[in-house]
Amino acid sequence: MERHVTFDRLHNFRDLGGYRADDGRTVRWGLVYRSDSLGKLTGTDLERFRQLRVRTVIDLRYPWEIAARGRVPDVDGLAWHNLSIEHRPYDQATIDPALDPWRYLADRYAEVAADGARELRRALEVIAGADGPLVFHCASGKDRTGLLAALLLALLGVDDDQIAEDFALTELATERLVADWHALHPDRTLVWPGYGRAPEEIIRLVLADLAAAHGSVRGYAADRLGVDDDLVGQLRDRLLDG
Repeated sequence: MERHVTFDRLHNFRDLGGYRADDGRTVRWGLVYRSDSLGKLTGTDLERFRQLRVRTVIDLRYPWEIAARGRVPDVDGLAWHNLSIEHRPYDQATIDPALDPWRYLADRYAEVAADGARELRRALEVIAGADGPLVFHCASGKDRTGLLAALLLALLGVDDDQIAEDFALTELATERLVADWHALHPDRTLVWPGYGRAPEEIIRLVLADLAAAHGSVRGYAADRLGVDDDLVGQLRDRLLDG
């Protein structure tokens, strides 16, 4: 199976299938995808998207981002949920190059994990109850999307190494994400040289921080999101093979 789905304007659309869970099962292919902004879907890209038969979209962006850049085009029978999990906006293009960039981003993820508890819980409920294939996305499909993907995979029983491997696949899209930024901001200077990067270290720091504070990612989900064994069971029944 192919993890990356090729589009002209989407740079970071990929399948979460195939990762191994701790009970020996694997995540089913073709059921849950992660992506950069679906507001870019037009023409042949939109037709390719329709062929995936996605029935549910979770848009993790702020409402003002959607107003400025657009949402997924109307597709018959498509359910759309705007769950803005980040509550403290910041501009990655202006991050101080003197900072430890991966620690800085891990700390921003920690803010999202704390502030966006209600939206993250709802996203997991939508994933568990979705009818057919689903995709969740933010702007670049890197940070907010990466956090939700890590949380979901951890609850499915996928280990940290595979979660980190999945997270770092965004590095394949970095060059195109940077090019998009320049095209959208021709009058600005990209101050931070790490823009669009997604090394494993970021998500490993996040996972370690959650484990230190709550014993495990599952502990965080229980303590902060109110995720119980029933919801975890629903996620595993829906998304794991066998």
